[in-house]
Amino acid sequence: MKRTSKTIRLLGLAGSLRKDSYSLAVLRGLEAKLADGIELAIRDLRLPLYNQDEDGPASPEAVRAFRRSIAESDAVVIVTPEFNHGMPGVLKNALDWASRPFGESTLIGKPVLTISISPAFTGGARAHSQVNETLLSIPAKVSGGPQIVIASVCDKVRDGRLIDPASLDVSLCALNRVIAPS
Repeated sequence: MKRTSKTIRLLGLAGSLRKDSYSLAVLRGLEAKLADGIELAIRDLRLPLYNQDEDGPASPEAVRAFRRSIAESDAVVIVTPEFNHGMPGVLKNALDWASRPFGESTLIGKPVLTISISPAFTGGARAHSQVNETLLSIPAKVSGGPQIVIASVCDKVRDGRLIDPASLDVSLCALNRVIAPS
């Protein structure tokens, strides 16, 4: 990957609120393997439920801070579990807040890498598709190439961090495609 002296700032979003979630462990594992000049800020998705009546200039401060964190990043990395064959509500809610105001979303044209995870052999593929479909409607710049799905994630995490070399390698390769200069 070609790099300039500019630090590349990534925003990591874990699609689970659980303190020791596998989504967070994947982000921590990636963070530990990033090259010099690349930073990953992991952001919590504890936001109020989307309500258009509360949106606009007087939206809640947590929402304004969330939108600023997206705007200030060079790219976003979303790691999502699969809940009941789909994306978790907390992640959908965050994407709804991020998509507003209509036509002015901080995600428009923003490079995004989606990684899905699951203890099952499917690796969260259904949630992965739902997240990308939502991102395309915003329209974020969704990473092309193979989907990054991490199956049997519970066997690939130690001490709160993804340690599986194959999962880390494929995720970092996809991430390099996302942040490589056009």
